[in-house]
Formats: sequence, C-alpha cells, structure tokens
Amino acid sequence: MRNRLVSKKGWGTALVLIPAIFFLGGSLNAENNRSGTKHAPKNIIIMISDGCGYNHVDATSLYEYGMTGMQVYEDFPVQLAMSTYMYGGSYDPEVAWTDFDYVNHGKTDSAAAATAMSAGLKTRSGYIGMDASKNWIEHLVEVCEDLGMSTGVITSVQWSHATPAGFSAHNSSRSNYAEIAREMINESRLDVIMGCGHPFYNNDGIRSDTVINSEYTGGKGFWSELVNNKAGGDADGDGIADIWRVIQTREDFLELMTGETPKRVLGTARVAKTLQQDRSGDKKAAPYSVDFIETVPTLAEMTRGALNVLDNDPKGFFLMVEGGAVDWASHANQSGRMIEEEMDFNRSVEAVVTWIRKNSNWGETLVIVTGDHECGYLTGPGSGETSEGPVWNALVNKGMGEVPGMRWNSSDHTNSLIPFYAKGRGARLFKKEVLLNDPVRGETIDNTDIAVVIRRLLKADLESPQGIGLEDFAYVAGRWLMDDCGHTDGCDGADLDGSGTVDAGDLMFLKENWLSY
Repeated sequence: MRNRLVSKKGWGTALVLIPAIFFLGGSLNAENNRSGTKHAPKNIIIMISDGCGYNHVDATSLYEYGMTGMQVYEDFPVQLAMSTYMYGGSYDPEVAWTDFDYVNHGKTDSAAAATAMSAGLKTRSGYIGMDASKNWIEHLVEVCEDLGMSTGVITSVQWSHATPAGFSAHNSSRSNYAEIAREMINESRLDVIMGCGHPFYNNDGIRSDTVINSEYTGGKGFWSELVNNKAGGDADGDGIADIWRVIQTREDFLELMTGETPKRVLGTARVAKTLQQDRSGDKKAAPYSVDFIETVPTLAEMTRGALNVLDNDPKGFFLMVEGGAVDWASHANQSGRMIEEEMDFNRSVEAVVTWIRKNSNWGETLVIVTGDHECGYLTGPGSGETSEGPVWNALVNKGMGEVPGMRWNSSDHTNSLIPFYAKGRGARLFKKEVLLNDPVRGETIDNTDIAVVIRRLLKADLESPQGIGLEDFAYVAGRWLMDDCGHTDGCDGADLDGSGTVDAGDLMFLKENWLSY
C-alpha cells in the first residue's frame, strides 16, 4: 500500500517548479540509485523502550507535562502501531477489542522480539539471532558492518541481556549470558557496547571485595581480560585485534560525550542489574522520591557518548539504544519507577534529535522509536471485564508532577500493539508495510518490518517500490510556495533534507532519489 505525500492544492505551483528543478540538476534518470546505496540513510538509530505500550508513554507525559502528546517523537511524521507476537503467533484486531484477556496470550519475549526487529524473521522465545530452527540469521548490525559502517548497542540493563544481544549475537538461549558476552566482545564487529552488569558492584552501586556475578561480562576471569586490555577480535578486517577500551565511572562516560574518543568502547557502569530501577528504597514510591545512584550515568549520557564515538566514521553508523528497565518496572508494577525509566529513555531520544540538528540532518539519518512488546497491561482505573463487556478506561490525569490514575492488569508481557514512530531518510517506507487497520490503534505494521525496510534501504533491494512521483514534487513544492511550514521541524514530512524549512533543497532531494524508494 502506497501513501503519497500528494496534496491537491500543491499541483499548480509544482507544475511551474518541476521544470526549474530539472534545469538545475540536469535530466532526471529514472534508474538513478537502483544499483547503489546512495539513497540509503547514512546513520540509523533504533530506540527501544522495552515493555513500553501506548499507556506507558501517556502516563509519563501526564506526570511530566500534565498532558499527553508532548514527547519529541510524538511529532515524528511516521506514526503507526506495531504487532510483536513471536513465531507461530498472531494478532487479531477484532478479537483483541472484544475480549479483555486476549492480549494475555500469544505474547513474545524480548529475545524473540529483538531478533525479529534486527533480522526480520519471527523466532521462538529465548532465541538470540537464530530462526525457529536454530539457524543463524543476519543482524542489521552485520549488514551495516559489511558496508563499512560503525555499530553500537547500549542499554540501561546488563549489556549482554536479551535486547542488545538480540541485535548483535547468536545463541539458542538468552540465558547463556557469559557465552553471549564473549561473542559480543571477541567475535562481533561492534564498536560501542554500554550497559550494566558490573561483576563487583551491587544494585546500589556499592563495591564488593569479591565478584558478585560475572556471567553478564563473560564469566569468571573474562573481566580481568577486559580491564587489562586483552579482549577484542579483529573488527575492521586488517588482521590485527581491535582491543576494547573499558570505561566504568560516570566521569568516564561524561568525558566520552565530547572530544576525542577511542576506536572501541565497552562501557560497564558500576552497578549490577540496572542503572536505577533496582536500587534500594521504596520501589512503589512516587517518581524521584528515592535518591538516585549518583555514580552511574544516565541512559541519555550513554547515548551522547555513543554518538560521539560512532560519528567519527565517514561511512555512517548504526546504533541501538534500549531503555531496558521500563520493562523491569512494569513487571513489578512499579508505577513511579516505570515513569522514571521512561523519562530517561525520552531524554535519550531528545539527545539523539539534538545531535542530528547539530551534527547531521534528517535527510541522512533515520530514527525509529518503539518498544519490543507491552508489559504490565497498563490501563486506566476500572478497566477489565464487566457485565456489559470489556472496558478499557483511559488514564486519569492528576496534573503535572502527580502519578496519573492507572491500573496494572498483569505482571507479564502482553500481545498488545505498541506505538512505532519514525523520522528521517527512508522513514516513509514503513507506511508501505501496513498489514492491517486496528479499530483503536489504526494502521499497523509488524516488528519484522523494521529489519525488512532497513535492509531494503541498505542493500538497494528495490524490486517492488513504486518510487517518488510527480505528486510528491507537487506536495513539497506547494508547501514551499505557500510557506505554511515556516521554520518548524518536520513540516509533515516535506522537509526532506532536514534543513528546518521546506525549500528548493527538498525538491533536489526528491530529484536525487527519483524512484529509489
């Protein structure tokens, strides 16, 4: 299904401008980019709030702003719903909204979900980078690395946990943490890995004289190899081992945000399971009422550091950012800590958008913001089965700084649809992948579409696209001449080159990518 940008009122002005654009750039070749990757995004950033559904986003916005729709990604031009079920599963929109219990069945886990998003295939629960028959399948990071791009994965939980592993490793069990960690360090070509899982620190960031748990960093003895600069395989193919630079303190992470950076960085924050979610104190308390651990970085600080490392590559980069502890708080039905974790994730998205505005543009960078599944079955109070049928009530807004009225209906994942947002180079391709129209959430894609679309962009797999047409020129030209975009960001997708305005540059962008989408 193709969703054109066309607007009738733009046709007339476009007829005047199109010949001028052709004159500026020469005759237009319909096959321009079919055999190459000029049309592909230079940088790809996938941001995953683990366990986050629609109400997680809204609950956080209500607490932070006193209203919904305020997050930076909620202004992205591509907004869809996304299904998350794993191999053998399905999602039926009609049943989902007539049976309150329906979404409690057929749910995925994070390993299968991450693999689906990274490799484009459904798989079984617990599988990492393997299909349902336990065959290795290619990750997006591996596709990017073959093209010479730098790659990284960062998370607010252990860096060998399901989601970062599901984008970079291959194992039949997500629980084989030590094996996964060693593969990520010695066999992958990743340039940045960041997260938790420090073997000597507990959940409050307090050091122990003995190892507390070493499995998340490769098992007994492997941490010593890491910190003594003895771990790391040949990432760039020159036959020489590329050793990891290990950073641990918050000061190390902050220093990484600016200035010169090492070639490969392994950031292991000095904390056990999560950056903040699993700290001591009343875990059911309101957000920020329990003191934070000051010795660990925020996810947003990790994100800025990772970007500073990866953007050194002139061929671009791929980065996956996970707000992993949104899921952990949701499992435990911790409303306050869920909001804390989602706010940190949102600050990470803002850090990415700021980086794009200062160092890149939307014409060369693709950003996706989504989740891997919903967790906790979060609704408004009074939801559930009633004598008159199922009811899904809205969250209750209690004002800025107050936890909204909400109800957790589960302590596990659900098969609910989750939100998907995209902006930048190639983002509108996702609209062509719509599978169904959910009666509540609207147009819906599947989580496998993330890898399918990005792979198509990166590998120039352009066998079926209908391409950019004259109506797209008409829409952009019309927005330019009517000047109803001003200097706003996005301009309903008409600001294609990311300049901040709709102008001749956007028409040139269309010309250069004629029939490439």
